[in-house]
Amino acid sequence: VLLAAAVCTKAGKAIVSRQFVEMTRTRIEGLLAAFPKLMNTGKQHTFVETESVRYVYQPMEKLYMVLITTKNSNILEDLETLRLFSRVIPEYCRALEENEISEHCFDLIFAFDEIVALGYRENVNLAQIRTFTEMDSHEEKVFRAVRETQEREAKAEMRRKAKELQQARRDAERQGKKAPGFGGFGSSAVSGGTTAAMITETIIETEKPKVAPAPARPSGPSKALKLGAKGKEVDNFVDKLKSEGENIMTSVGKRSTEAAKVLAPPVNMESVHMKIEEKISLTCGRDGGLQNMELHGMIMLHISDEKFARIRLHVENEDKRGVQLQTHPNVDKKLFTAESQIGLKNPEKSFPINSDVGVLKWRLQTTEESFIPLTINCWPSESGNSCDVNIEYELQEESLELNDVIITIPLPSGVGAPVIGEIDGEYRHDSRRNLLEWCLPVIDAKNKSGSLEFSIAGQPSDFFPVQVSFVSKKNYCNIQVTKVTQVDGNSPVRFSTETTFLVDKYEIL
Repeated sequence: VLLAAAVCTKAGKAIVSRQFVEMTRTRIEGLLAAFPKLMNTGKQHTFVETESVRYVYQPMEKLYMVLITTKNSNILEDLETLRLFSRVIPEYCRALEENEISEHCFDLIFAFDEIVALGYRENVNLAQIRTFTEMDSHEEKVFRAVRETQEREAKAEMRRKAKELQQARRDAERQGKKAPGFGGFGSSAVSGGTTAAMITETIIETEKPKVAPAPARPSGPSKALKLGAKGKEVDNFVDKLKSEGENIMTSVGKRSTEAAKVLAPPVNMESVHMKIEEKISLTCGRDGGLQNMELHGMIMLHISDEKFARIRLHVENEDKRGVQLQTHPNVDKKLFTAESQIGLKNPEKSFPINSDVGVLKWRLQTTEESFIPLTINCWPSESGNSCDVNIEYELQEESLELNDVIITIPLPSGVGAPVIGEIDGEYRHDSRRNLLEWCLPVIDAKNKSGSLEFSIAGQPSDFFPVQVSFVSKKNYCNIQVTKVTQVDGNSPVRFSTETTFLVDKYEIL
């Protein structure tokens, strides 16, 4: 019978211990404190016996993984169980150090409980332990997906109703009538309509990004609702945790701040605003060769002022890769083909107000290797029991500037953290998902190439597929809107542009 499993220091101090039978704290601390004194350094045995118990142990750098069993327990089975315990610890701890073990103590205890139940070993392997502790639920994913879909539909219905209310109010104002009442009885109908119109304006206004800089705020206290501010109850709860000695992590706030920086709206959004968005889907072979590359782009037009609703967009297309262009059905195709201008077939009609309209889209599909914007070469080579991996990137399209580049390399499970040699940029090791993330803030013409070297136990096939993600404020196909003019008088109109180049799928198989 297995009495307890513990990780302790070489002096016998217990860091984490899980008892599988009824034992007091002083009893387990006394057994672990006596353990270092019983070891004989002259022998190669990995077990020590006393009159009542047997210690089966394995050194792990400055620590010991110790199993305490009864003397009549099967030592062969105990040694096999000990090896499984020793493989579990690197799954949750990056380094075999006391503070790292203490930080992940509950994760280790949950994993220990999957290995041993009531003193007897369960028939599980490392992959099953990882699955059981993650507690991944398909039903929960389905429930969340359904709930998100319902929320999106409710928001879309809210916006649609808000636009209907706003349109009804505008029509009433143009005809010189009072705004129609929505709800209420008798004289309250008009006030209900006014309230509904005010709510409509509020909903519509919240969808528009802030353009002007914030005015100087008074120094007095403000009672306005502050988005993102913590409530008093949350603050009190956090203060209590801190007073009890708990470490409060703030990584979530940092991540949301970083995401806000990447996806920040344009500083100045004019009445005529265009979003130029491209998405790339690319698949390469590990031995070279482009299997497939597909790129989709679109120009979205957003007009917020009625006086600029009848306009034409002057498009400049400097792409030489054979991209296929397609205009919206309501756009004058002859005008676009002859003069590269985007305008409606009926010049008397206006573009929709306060909505994003796709006016031009393009598509590029190729297997030409010279079109790859960023090449990734991964060279794993076996070296004894480990594998040396060399990865390098090179920017082929020097006009691009790629931001927040993350190159994700899968790692074999149960072998611990990789040993990093040389690296350009930074890295993150995700021990839960067995991934190594190579992070590069910027790749451009000045920083067009770089490499990463690391070693870890495994086979060359364990390090594929390699996946890449990035964002860019420059589009791949050089298609831009250079000028916007009004249909009547051909006078120029001020406009703003927001360009985004994103990754849909980018992997090396």
